[in-house]
Amino acid sequence: MGQRLLFWAILAVLIFPVVLAHSQKASPVWNRAKYLQHGINLSSWFADSNNYSIPQLRNFTTPADIQHIRAMGFDHVRILVAPAIFECDGKWTSCERVQVLDQAVEKALSAGLAVILDFDPDAQYTHRLETDEQATTEFLRLWGKIADHYATMDRERVFFEVMNEFSISDAARWSVLLQRAVQTIRRHAPDSTILVTGAGFSDIWDLILLPNIADSNLIYNFHYYEPHIFTHQGANWAVEWWKDVHGLPFPATPLKLEEAIGREKDQAIRWKLLQYGEEHWNAARIATDINFAAKWAHERHVPLMCDEFGVYRNFTAAEDRQRWLSATRTALEANRIGWTMWDYQGSFGAVYKEGGTLRDDDTVLRALGLKR
Repeated sequence: MGQRLLFWAILAVLIFPVVLAHSQKASPVWNRAKYLQHGINLSSWFADSNNYSIPQLRNFTTPADIQHIRAMGFDHVRILVAPAIFECDGKWTSCERVQVLDQAVEKALSAGLAVILDFDPDAQYTHRLETDEQATTEFLRLWGKIADHYATMDRERVFFEVMNEFSISDAARWSVLLQRAVQTIRRHAPDSTILVTGAGFSDIWDLILLPNIADSNLIYNFHYYEPHIFTHQGANWAVEWWKDVHGLPFPATPLKLEEAIGREKDQAIRWKLLQYGEEHWNAARIATDINFAAKWAHERHVPLMCDEFGVYRNFTAAEDRQRWLSATRTALEANRIGWTMWDYQGSFGAVYKEGGTLRDDDTVLRALGLKR
């Protein structure tokens, strides 16, 4: 009996990798993930805007921008879409906002870009989803309509992302909602690939709390902005003290932070600066985080990508921003993790777009490996 058990154990060890490789090859998700290797986010266009008028939607990001994105070397775009875009009377075929979105997707596809359509509601919407079953029903119904509408465009290169940053840290609630959304999308788009992410703000910590989801056509996803004290220095949203921190270096060492700590009057911020220096944030530290996420995905045998990472540029030295972007991009690529930088033309942007004039940020493109 012991020898027989040993025989089957050895056979399982030999066969399992072959079976796994065959199942990965058979699933379309592994081939489709190849379309999502180096992309860019298109923010403040169909989401996170106070203006969804037709002129604004047509002019904020134009067909010329789409062509320029392809020319810079990106292979996909992530279009964030607010629920308001779909608030139309009658059929979507006669809804002008949806028609403009359709045209944007078609333009990207015709330019050779894959497209992630990401559902991006505001905080009020996500808070209702936390407790209100009627809100959940409406959310799932809307996703069914979105999947119906876009599944026929190009199932190889149009990807559905359930939600951008649920923002609620209730991982259990999000897990239930996420699985219901996947099931809904799958009923309406049986062959489309879906992106799933953790609760909260889609950090690695949120990702690894996800349960197993019974669907073989999913790409798991996370966002990476560590450490926020560097990537969000000077930002006037989310965390109050960010706006008071400027000019921090990357990499960080205690010696490099001495001057910043010395001129800071607020003791709480001084403590944050001290921590940043003592934690020795550098390329190796970033690689440690990314390696952990990659190992998690490898153990689950699921494809993984990072569809947000970036640095707020208004109060950061260009060379420090370049070093952080390069370190993060390099770590992702070393682990064969596709990436989507945040973002195209905003305050984390890869270009400057003002008054109809477009100018590339060459330091960013070099950091992303798209320019020498």
